[in-house]
Amino acid sequence: MTKVTSVNVNGIRAAAKKGLLEWLETTEADVICLQEVRSEPEQLPAELRDLTDWHAVWAPSASKGRAGVAILSRQQPTRSVIGFGSAEFDISGRYVEIDLPGLTVASLYLPSGEVGTERQDEKERFMAEFLVHLTELRKRAEADGREVIVCGDWNIAHREADLKNWKANQKSAGFLPEERAWLTRVLDEVGYVDVVRTLHPDQEGPYSWWSYRGRAFDNDSGWRIDYLMTTPGIAAKCVKAHVERAATHAERWSDHAPVTAEFDLDTD
Repeated sequence: MTKVTSVNVNGIRAAAKKGLLEWLETTEADVICLQEVRSEPEQLPAELRDLTDWHAVWAPSASKGRAGVAILSRQQPTRSVIGFGSAEFDISGRYVEIDLPGLTVASLYLPSGEVGTERQDEKERFMAEFLVHLTELRKRAEADGREVIVCGDWNIAHREADLKNWKANQKSAGFLPEERAWLTRVLDEVGYVDVVRTLHPDQEGPYSWWSYRGRAFDNDSGWRIDYLMTTPGIAAKCVKAHVERAATHAERWSDHAPVTAEFDLDTD
């Protein structure tokens, strides 16, 4: 089995103090995609700078203390690339990809947006450019006989089943009709597969983000915005996908939970 995990750490230095390091010691993941790292590599705790069991590729943002993505892999990558060829976004700490034998894995932190502000305009520009990249990435992978997994915080709940209070959020960033339509294009036009939803077609959620406000976590009033989007070939080999939800609010080390998928790559 090959296990791939995606998690928005909501500030890796803070998460390291709350339980991230302990989780890293026990996880059986082969690849971990991190988002919202919000740290330069030299600012990382020693335990994260000197990982003995992992090969790490860090992609911090040029804006200090913002965004930042990374990929940790048990196996040394044969190639790593920061950004996707965007003049605007390649230094924003929002995308990194690595190549492993027969597989490309990417970590994505799509802008969250805010309706009626420049942040939403930025999100829409990112989405437009990134859709082109996703299309080209899949074409290159097919030509090379490779599979692709794009993990990350996509900051869009695709369907009503992907957030608890969908009726109240129809005009909110992350559930706007145009954002949901864009994600539909990723799936239906470009041909990626949402492996968690494929294995849990009729489930509410499983949610991967809960606000720290109120009792959102205790009431499971969350959003499913963290996805593992894959090419169809490897999607067919996904045998398990789940959210590693903490047992209690006190045990959370991020406002997101890790999302893990397992692939049986020995199957034909």
